[in-house]
Amino acid sequence: MRRAAGWTVFGLILLALILIPFFGFQAPIAAGAESFLRSRPSGWIAGPAITLLLASDLLLPIPSSLVSTTAGLLLGLWAGALASFTGMTLGCLAGYAIGARAGRGVARRLVGPAELDRVARASERFGVWMIVLFRAVPVLAEASVVFAGTIRMPMRSFLAPAALSNLGISVAYAGVGAYSANVASFLVALAGAVALPAAAMLVSRWISALPRGKDGNIR
Repeated sequence: MRRAAGWTVFGLILLALILIPFFGFQAPIAAGAESFLRSRPSGWIAGPAITLLLASDLLLPIPSSLVSTTAGLLLGLWAGALASFTGMTLGCLAGYAIGARAGRGVARRLVGPAELDRVARASERFGVWMIVLFRAVPVLAEASVVFAGTIRMPMRSFLAPAALSNLGISVAYAGVGAYSANVASFLVALAGAVALPAAAMLVSRWISALPRGKDGNIR
């Protein structure tokens, strides 16, 4: 009961940190981002701006799907996907770092170090699926990367599936922006959004199956 209550409180705190800025500042921030993107800035300005907006998505209520779609409209498919992918991946790393530093301390107080270590060990089985499946889901996408940092998911297990999922999502949204009138090109982009997360899971399973020494490092 203590463990369940502790994880419940931790989950509520995590969701509150994500949802409070969303409900409090979503409208003005979304309007500002949309106004900036509709002004059709040059690529030299749009690329870094899109990357910065998506990198701050964890802390600010950024309309990430709109930003990624507009990236394709302003920059084209591949440049737009690159800007979106870079921003989303930087956001993942920021969320992981926040979880590893602040989230882990809170979780240790709420559930105890033994329970935190137990969940960390269990994450070796389902942690990759959590990252891949939640990357395109608002709120859960941010919560999952913070949780991954909280339990100190190995970076080799976290980064590859997160990055490949980000790439698939970025290609899909940028494809919508760049080729919204071209059905064939959009279907190619959509196929990439499905195939790349699947590749992430396969790569992660292959890495986890590699032989390891007593120190846990790959031989």
